[in-house]
Amino acid sequence: MGQLNAGIVPVTPFQQNCTILFDGDSKAGVVVDPGGDVDRILAAVRDNGISVEAIWITHGHIDHAGGAMDLKDALGVDIIGPHEADQPLLDNLENQARRFGVTDTIRNCVPDRFLAEGETVSFGEHVFEVLHCPGHAPGHVVFFNRAAKFAHVGDVLFHGSVGRTDLPGGSHETLIRMIKEKLLPLGDDIGFLCGHGPGSRFGDERRSNPFLV
Repeated sequence: MGQLNAGIVPVTPFQQNCTILFDGDSKAGVVVDPGGDVDRILAAVRDNGISVEAIWITHGHIDHAGGAMDLKDALGVDIIGPHEADQPLLDNLENQARRFGVTDTIRNCVPDRFLAEGETVSFGEHVFEVLHCPGHAPGHVVFFNRAAKFAHVGDVLFHGSVGRTDLPGGSHETLIRMIKEKLLPLGDDIGFLCGHGPGSRFGDERRSNPFLV
C-alpha cells in the first residue's frame, strides 16, 4: 500500500477546498466535495494521473456538492455521501445557485449511496471510517483514516474556527458537541483537512481554538 496523499483544488467564489485523496503508488483515489469549477478538477486529476474511483460528499451545501453531478458524468463514478439527512439540501442546490447568483453549472445532487455512522468507505487499500457530525449541516459526515492518522472534516472544524451554524438545519450546540465527543477523542496527533483554509491537528485546535477552549 502506498502513502495516502492529498491535493487541494480551490473551487467556486467560496474558495472551497475540493480535495483529491489518492494512493502515492497506484494513483487510485477519490474526489471529495467537488463544489464547482469541474474543468479545473478534471485538469488536476488528469495532470496528476489519478484514477478516480468515486466522489465523496461531506455535506449538501452548494460549495461542496454543486459540481458533483457534472463530475460524475465526466468520470463515470458513483457519488457517495453525505448522510441522508442532507437530502433536502441536495434537492435544493439549483435554487441555492439562483439565490447566490452563481453562474457555474449547478445541478441538484443525487447520491448513489448515503452514508451512516459506523460505515466505512475506501479506495485502493485506504479505509476511512464515517462519522456523522451534524451541526453545520444535518447530514454532515467526516472521513477518518485511522492508519494514516488523518481526517477530512469538511466544514465541521477549521484552523482556529468552527463551521457556521446560522444556515438551515444548523446548531452551534450540536456542532461543538460533535467536535468534543467524536473528533477530539480520536487523538491530538490526528491531522485534518477542512472545507476552507489551511488544515491543522486536533491537538492544536483543542488547545488554542477559541470555540473549544
